Amino acid sequence: MVYQFSNAETNMATTIASVHLLFLVIMTSGLPFHKAAGIETEKVALLKLKQGLLDPSHRLSSWVGDDCCKWRGVVCSNRTGHVIKLNLRSLEDDGKFGGEISHSLLDLKYLNYLDLSTNNFEGTKIPKFIGSLERLRYLNLSAASFSGRIPPQLGNLSRLIYLDLKEYFDLNAYSDESSQNDLQWISGLYSLRHLNLEGANLSRASAYWLQAVSMLPSLSELHLSSCGLSLLPPSLPSSNLTSLSVLVLSNNGFNSTIPQWLFQLRNLVHLDLSFDKLGGSILNAFPNRTSLEKLKKMGSLCKLKTLILSENDLNGEITELIDVLSGCNNSSLEHLNLGFNKLGGVLPNSIGNLNNLQSLLLWENSFVSSIPISIGNLSNLKELYLSNNQMSGTIPETLGQLNELVAVDVSENSWEGVLTESHLSNLKNLKELAIFKFSLLPDQTLVINISSEWIPPFKLKYLSLRSCQVGPKFPAWLRNQNELNILILRNTRISGTIPDWFLKLDLELEQLDLGYNQLSGRIPNSLKFSSQSSVYLIWNHFSGSLPLWSSNVSTLNLRNNSFSGPIPWDIGERMPILTELDLSHNFLTGTLPVSIGNLYGLITLYVSNNYLSGEIPELWELWDGVPNLLVHVDLSNNNLSGELPTSVGSLTVLIFLFLSNNHLSGEFPSALQNCTYLRNLDLGGNRFSGNIPAWIGRTMPSLWILRLRSNLFNGSIPSQLCSLSSLHILDLAQNNLSGSIPSCLGNLSAMASEIELFRYESQLTVLTKGREDSYRNILYLVNSIDLSNNALSGGVPEGLTNLSFLGTLNLSINHLTGKIPDKIGSLQRLETLDLSRNQLSGPIPAGMASLTFLNHLNLSHNNLSGRIPTGNQLQALDDPSIYRDNLALCGRPITAKCPGDDETLNRPGGDDQDEDEDGAEVEMKWFYMSMGTGFVVGFWGVCGTLLIKESWRHAYFRLVYDIKEWLLLVIQLNLARLQRKLNL
Repeated sequence: MVYQFSNAETNMATTIASVHLLFLVIMTSGLPFHKAAGIETEKVALLKLKQGLLDPSHRLSSWVGDDCCKWRGVVCSNRTGHVIKLNLRSLEDDGKFGGEISHSLLDLKYLNYLDLSTNNFEGTKIPKFIGSLERLRYLNLSAASFSGRIPPQLGNLSRLIYLDLKEYFDLNAYSDESSQNDLQWISGLYSLRHLNLEGANLSRASAYWLQAVSMLPSLSELHLSSCGLSLLPPSLPSSNLTSLSVLVLSNNGFNSTIPQWLFQLRNLVHLDLSFDKLGGSILNAFPNRTSLEKLKKMGSLCKLKTLILSENDLNGEITELIDVLSGCNNSSLEHLNLGFNKLGGVLPNSIGNLNNLQSLLLWENSFVSSIPISIGNLSNLKELYLSNNQMSGTIPETLGQLNELVAVDVSENSWEGVLTESHLSNLKNLKELAIFKFSLLPDQTLVINISSEWIPPFKLKYLSLRSCQVGPKFPAWLRNQNELNILILRNTRISGTIPDWFLKLDLELEQLDLGYNQLSGRIPNSLKFSSQSSVYLIWNHFSGSLPLWSSNVSTLNLRNNSFSGPIPWDIGERMPILTELDLSHNFLTGTLPVSIGNLYGLITLYVSNNYLSGEIPELWELWDGVPNLLVHVDLSNNNLSGELPTSVGSLTVLIFLFLSNNHLSGEFPSALQNCTYLRNLDLGGNRFSGNIPAWIGRTMPSLWILRLRSNLFNGSIPSQLCSLSSLHILDLAQNNLSGSIPSCLGNLSAMASEIELFRYESQLTVLTKGREDSYRNILYLVNSIDLSNNALSGGVPEGLTNLSFLGTLNLSINHLTGKIPDKIGSLQRLETLDLSRNQLSGPIPAGMASLTFLNHLNLSHNNLSGRIPTGNQLQALDDPSIYRDNLALCGRPITAKCPGDDETLNRPGGDDQDEDEDGAEVEMKWFYMSMGTGFVVGFWGVCGTLLIKESWRHAYFRLVYDIKEWLLLVIQLNLARLQRKLNL
């Protein structure tokens, strides 16, 4: 039977078949009409995003055409064609995006990856709508110069796996309180594995940050450095952080000990707690040695690859920690950084069992003893930094076995012995070697004795050998080191000339330091230098004309040599980027070149102690309105003449100006009024004349030193100088000043109390203790007032006794009258007091005996009267010349007797003298009698007892025998160890 379809049924079947066919077509074609519609929407969204962005480098120039999947930074799904990834990260060579992020970003509904990092959005806020991109799994807004708080809407991104907001902020807006964040919003990020909030202000979350991140069960990396988290909880609120492998909490200033829970994280691989003000011992993190062993068995410590605890206040030893770490079956530790702490003790021999260790940074601690021999077992070690400890002994030859070693710094320790090529023989990858001490003392206990025939297997880029014996010749083993960038051979007893082979290496040096040696000869101009390079050839015997090297040199220090001839006239053009120029203590002649004025970046200029002559040219005119940067100028001890040029007034940031011991003349330079930052002003030893201007006290408020001695200044001392509250050296001696000493000098507060002055180094000659002394490193500690050799009149101001920290007061060779102030004893720090050659009268105050620091006193050639005080420090100052030509003085140490004194006291051969001699004889008899009695009692008290008591005698000699046997055993053991070391 054949079934007949009706027309209706036929039409129905046809329709269903057509629908099925259409469905199949659609499925096989990937939904072309939906795809086209979706892509068009996303393309429009991207174009709107482009329109809102600032693109100075035209990085989005490819965003044209119909296929947005080919646009730069855009990635589409291979299956659906939708935009799933948008990478607008700025690389070094790219320009940075700015402007505004368009809301059209929300139309990219399939977006799961967004990177806007390292751009410059100029302090705009992070868009809140980013929290609506619900498919996002990766979000990176780091270093994009946003501002404000992290929008809590980001907590809606429940699928997010990677979130990086490191330094998302604009540095100019970061201090705003509106940038303080909490961490409540992260609780919704259930899937998060990587969280980086480095630099974000999380101070509001300081109390609960650990609890907040513990709610993220999948978290494996956590970076919270520099977040203002002041609290490091002592315990873990929950055990959800079982997946955590990387934990960075550096630079938060926790100011606590290391909590125990940190080392209980079983999967921890990387831990960084640097710059956190952590104190106590590292072992505080472990209750006892048993807990250490337990953690090792759990694998918590054995999985650790990186441990960074540098820049803290940790103390104690590290032996137990190293023993446990090295006791793992296969220690994973690759990087150990404990530098810049207060750790001490010896480095354990077990450190050689950390066979995967690549970097060992223990610098700036207090470790003692030598480097363990087992260091040679660390076959993977690339970095070894042990500098600035208290280590001593010899450097082991096993160091030479570390063929992966790239950098070694064992500086600032007390090494001794000899370092030979054996210590370096297998270091084929070595690039940096530093063995130095900053000390310039002659006792060099470490000798670098490397054969001149030896050819190193490495090519160094950095070599620093200081204060160890390398000489007497320039080290020939450097003759194949043609990759050197920095070469420092300071204070290494090298003599002779720089060899020709060194010049043929054709180096392009960043730094060359051959200072404090005995090198001689001429310096060739053929040396090459890289950009912003430094040259230090100080304290040698180099001679000839000044070398002019590459225009790349920024620091040139040739002081204390024997260079002669003129300073090259074109030095400003040949070396235009000089910032430091020191040619002092040579034999240079001629005039100062005008081209020095073209060195617009020059900060320090030292040409003192030469034979330069002529006038100082107008060196310092403004250059296109840009002020000169000179901070320190020293032209002292030359033969310069004429007036100081007015262009010195353009040195508006000048701090130190030394022009002493020349032949400069004219009135006090008025142009110096513009130098308002001056701290040290030395015009001594010239021919300046006229009045000392009162404006010094107003325009130079920060002045530390004012030295105008040995000039022709006249008039009075301006009282305005009393307002210089930081002044600690005032030297106006050897002028023609008149009038009275301003009583307000007692207001110079820097000499009245222990004020914290900026610790600076500068050389100055100061008359103290009756002689001229040159101060450099401790100049900032010298407090002195010298007004001697003028025509000052009136009395010694009582106010000067307020300067309790004054060290030198010299008012000699004036016309002062009246009495010495009764409160002179208040100058408790006074070491030198010279009031000689005046017309002072009256008694010497008794309080002067209380000046316990006084070691130089001169009151001669006055009209003082009465008894000279005695006691304390004055007993030691027994030179009669101190009181010479004060006819009315009496008493010791001068011969004049005071009324009422016994006339027989000083008569030779008198009864008192006989009595003294008799008393001395009796005392000597009693001395010898006491000594004899003491010997008898002591000898027989011991030996007599041993003779009488047999049991004591046996015990004593048994003790002596045991001590002898112990000493013999110790000597034999040490000899055996020595033989093993020497393989005898």
